[in-house]
Amino acid sequence: MVGLNGELVEVEADLAPRQQPTFLIVGLPDAAIQEAKERIRFAIENSGFNFPRYKVTVNLAPADLKKEGAVYDLAMAVSILCTNRQLVGKFDDSIFLGELALDGKTRSTTGILPATIFAKENNYKNIFVPTQNAAEAALISGINVYPVSCLAELYGHLSGFKLIEPIDSTKITTHNQDPSLFTTDMSDICGQEQAKRALEIAAAGSHNVLLVGPPGSGKTLLAKTFPTVLPALSEPEIIEVTKIYSIAGLLPKNNPVILNRPFRSPHHTGSGVALVGGGKIPKPGEISLAHRGVLFLDEFPEFPRAVIENLRQPLEDGTISISRAQGTLTFPARFTLIASQNPCPCGYSTDPDKSCLCTPIQIIKYQKKISGPIIDRFDLHVSVPRLNYEKLQPYQASESSAVIRNRVEGAISKQKERFVTSKSQYNSEMNPAEIKKFCELDKQSTEILKNAISQLFMSARSVHRVLKVARTIADLAGEPNIQLEHLAEALQYRPKQN
Repeated sequence: MVGLNGELVEVEADLAPRQQPTFLIVGLPDAAIQEAKERIRFAIENSGFNFPRYKVTVNLAPADLKKEGAVYDLAMAVSILCTNRQLVGKFDDSIFLGELALDGKTRSTTGILPATIFAKENNYKNIFVPTQNAAEAALISGINVYPVSCLAELYGHLSGFKLIEPIDSTKITTHNQDPSLFTTDMSDICGQEQAKRALEIAAAGSHNVLLVGPPGSGKTLLAKTFPTVLPALSEPEIIEVTKIYSIAGLLPKNNPVILNRPFRSPHHTGSGVALVGGGKIPKPGEISLAHRGVLFLDEFPEFPRAVIENLRQPLEDGTISISRAQGTLTFPARFTLIASQNPCPCGYSTDPDKSCLCTPIQIIKYQKKISGPIIDRFDLHVSVPRLNYEKLQPYQASESSAVIRNRVEGAISKQKERFVTSKSQYNSEMNPAEIKKFCELDKQSTEILKNAISQLFMSARSVHRVLKVARTIADLAGEPNIQLEHLAEALQYRPKQN
């Protein structure tokens, strides 16, 4: 796997009868592949076959591509059995993936789904995978997926003695998120109606949200309840997200497909590599694992500034490009960012009742931990005040997540119609040409926006984000055009100063 895409590795073996018995693996293998020599030797012998008593050389081609992991065990074992004439046949139309145990049984490995997609796109007829990964591979139709439990079973199939039945392809059915995954509902949150409204807008247009308020006001609870109002993943999104989790080795064993939108909440002690991805052989980070879902950064200013600045390019492009000496890889990173922070170190500078203990210098230093360009990339800036006793009483009826989600799905259906011929999927992804086409304002609204630009010191990016939010608000209201009240509400979510 190179990024999220597959590269074909051809495994070939050769024997040198007149040389001292050794086992060599060449072709830029990593330590896991080098250690496969003992796994393969004992797997072959414990499966009832003879391991060659000659010099065995296995080559992984192309030789200039770095290989890693134990996914090549099965292919190397088949290649050695063919070279030793214990297995006869041509398997040019097949791909073999899987790790071997010492007794010849197969073990699950990562990257099966993108490998199956590669096999289908390159017209391979068969793919042999460990039984544990068969359900994951079966998500792709149009290719024979054979579940292999052990090397002896694979030998029987390839020899024609006892065929393995290919498993049927799995039909992906999109559905609403499983309510059991969430412990809270929007109806459980007392008060904070403005914050709930902002989260509804964010869900309808995939907009970024910054929650600012004193400690204990409910910022974290609101963010963790946000996934309950998100719509179900579409089938292409399911495949895309599942590919990322397959590469990262994070697919749940009991369910090989990600049907619910991801919610990632890394701790503020995490490194930049953990957040955006990387490593010697780059792997997806938290922003890619949150693709088409939510990335929640609690205690936002406590993250190292250099780590936060890494979010600039992904928030604009929806992708992250990781450059290393071996080359550049690109991972998808189209997520909704929700961040929460206190207004000052003690948290009470905006509280009307409790006195702030911070000096002006401490407040300025605290707020400067977040740069202006990052603040500018938030579509919605929401104040989350501390609630009084009356607001905390449960007798006040509040809308449930299901009711809000219905409105969100209605708004998203309008966006699907709008962007049917575009690469954009949500209002937040509109490019300047699409903003000009779909976010037209009447004369009065144009005058209001003009005054707001000068009074709020709005950048061109801020103006575009206001128009995108206004477009989403209009979609929630079922209006074909942006009205004055939609623009006015969108402007309320901008900070007083940038």
